[in-house]
Amino acid sequence: MSFDSFNPAPLKPRLRLFVIQVLVFSLMFTLLARLWYMQVMSSDDYSQAATQNHTREVLVPAPRGTIVDSAGRTLVGNRVSLVITVDRSVLAKLPDDQQKAVLARLAKVLGQKPADLTARTMLCGEPGASKPPACWNGTPYQPIPVAKDVSEQIAIEVMERREDFPGVAAESTPLRAYPAPYGVNAAHILGYLSPITTGELDALDKAGQDSVPHRSDLVGRAGVERTYDAMLRGTPGVKNVIVDAVGYTTGLQKQTAPVPGSTLMTSIDARIQASVEQQLRGAIMTARKQYDKITRRNYVADSGAAVVMDTKTGQIVAMASYPSYDPGVWVGGISQRELDALYSPQSGTPLLSRALQAQLAPGSTFKPITTAAAMANGYSTKTRLDCSPNFVVGNRKFKNYESASYGMIGFDQALALSCDTFFYRIAYDLWLKEGGNSGDLNARDPLVEMAQKFGLGRPTGIDLPGETGGRIADRKWKKEYYDAQKDYYCKLADSPPAGTSSFLKQFSREFCADGYRYRAGDAVNFAIGQGDTTLTPLQLATVYSALSNGGILWEPHVAKKVIGPNGKAKAVPAKISARLPVPPSTLKYIDKSLKETTRTGTAAWKFVGFPLDQVPVRAKTGTAEVYGKQTTSWLASYTDRYAVVMMISQAGTGSGASGTAVRHIYETLYNIKPPAPPAKKAKP
Repeated sequence: MSFDSFNPAPLKPRLRLFVIQVLVFSLMFTLLARLWYMQVMSSDDYSQAATQNHTREVLVPAPRGTIVDSAGRTLVGNRVSLVITVDRSVLAKLPDDQQKAVLARLAKVLGQKPADLTARTMLCGEPGASKPPACWNGTPYQPIPVAKDVSEQIAIEVMERREDFPGVAAESTPLRAYPAPYGVNAAHILGYLSPITTGELDALDKAGQDSVPHRSDLVGRAGVERTYDAMLRGTPGVKNVIVDAVGYTTGLQKQTAPVPGSTLMTSIDARIQASVEQQLRGAIMTARKQYDKITRRNYVADSGAAVVMDTKTGQIVAMASYPSYDPGVWVGGISQRELDALYSPQSGTPLLSRALQAQLAPGSTFKPITTAAAMANGYSTKTRLDCSPNFVVGNRKFKNYESASYGMIGFDQALALSCDTFFYRIAYDLWLKEGGNSGDLNARDPLVEMAQKFGLGRPTGIDLPGETGGRIADRKWKKEYYDAQKDYYCKLADSPPAGTSSFLKQFSREFCADGYRYRAGDAVNFAIGQGDTTLTPLQLATVYSALSNGGILWEPHVAKKVIGPNGKAKAVPAKISARLPVPPSTLKYIDKSLKETTRTGTAAWKFVGFPLDQVPVRAKTGTAEVYGKQTTSWLASYTDRYAVVMMISQAGTGSGASGTAVRHIYETLYNIKPPAPPAKKAKP
């Protein structure tokens, strides 16, 4: 055999086959190695990821903490209610027509409209859903409550007819309860709960927090329910439910128990609170029966507020606002009609807390502040000024409102008798000394400075949301107001609409010309709590508390003590906001002068028979004039322990509308039995 006859061609197929075999074995080895790594080395990681993929976290709400008064009486608690729920995950498995049929049958049993019931089962934000509170803002992975406080008969009917009501169940659920000891309402103090909003959930997402566990949360919206929401809410538990690929719930994986919220002990005394609410409402109802000689119709008495404050600690003992509302209306969901009524001006805007949000001219209750300022700027207890019927400033007469002419008197009589012209003279004199009508925004105003040192013009800092700060209408404020309103009043002055009053026409012309100037009329009005200066009843209560305790301005508070789930209590400390820069001698003089208000002054006729020797009540009446409305009644008072302030809008004089009610509040505070009515004479 020669080499010429050798053919190497058969070697090429063998080489190709060998290369292919190597590649196949390499791939198989790689796959096996990867499979071993995934099943052995990374099995725990993938198992956890797979579990997370088919489980959902559902919030298990913690029992909300109770709210009690200073004696431990329950103001807000929890009760068990029978609630009908609808499980969307079960309904979703049915055809659309069967879903509608189930909800229609359920609506008939519950006495609801099918459309309303359907709206309650829809998630807020999904197509066709109503706006909160009609829609469900919670998680879709738990049953949706559609009816609360159902009867046992309805619950049994639903449970026995499971074939007619798939996904429908009756459950026992804790709801907020209001035992109302002594019949108290206290809605503006306590507040209410409502579901967390979509905006709040979005905020959680933006903050990097998981919003899903919070979708069914109830959040405090007002009062102490809002201020102490986190503490009252406790720590919710978490239930991990297993869902399939479609999202239907198929089982429970694990569950952690919730931790109950803490108990909040307030400084409110339910017995006093009930009395204050009753007296405020009674005074308003009585005022509506009284005839107003100025407007020639009965007083409107549309709203009011009352505050009782402990002058030694700053604690709020009672606080009422009228009109009020039932906080229980929010429990289990509120209807749109009920919600509209709470915000409606026609119903008096019940959600507004007049005690800390109503901004009104204080009238003559402001005069003790003017007295303190005057005595710090050249006046003294020996000062005598004319209490004349009127005081002329420019071409305008400023008259006394509540008092007659008493001749030359001192501060003591001026306070007790509420002589306006006495304080007009002081304000006019100080206005001239400090620049008068110069237009200097930085001119010193002793009365303004003292009002600010008494804490006016800013919120008191009470531990309740929504407080307003009132307004100190000084030179700077007037300039700011002028800049904002100049165009409006100049237009009104040039072309006033038909029916514009002569007063408004003249005011518009003067304002357009130089409305930024702080005139003598502004100064004299400021001295007696009139004009553009406003404050709240709560602010006035802090002022009169400071007069009682020697000059301490407290930061008022409602919370007294927090009691944790473990029973440990933590007191809420009292906070001093400021100390009055008023000498003790001046405070004692004002105190002595205000004692005469209930003995010989403007409130004396309301305190006849009251034991003033045992319980000396210092007081100042106020009748604030409001353009286009009837006068606002004010009565600010205090003893060595309590400050009591009452305000009634459009109700007449301070003593006339509020005097009797304030007296009765003191009788409750000090357990004083009212004098027996005179015996009727027997007929001959």
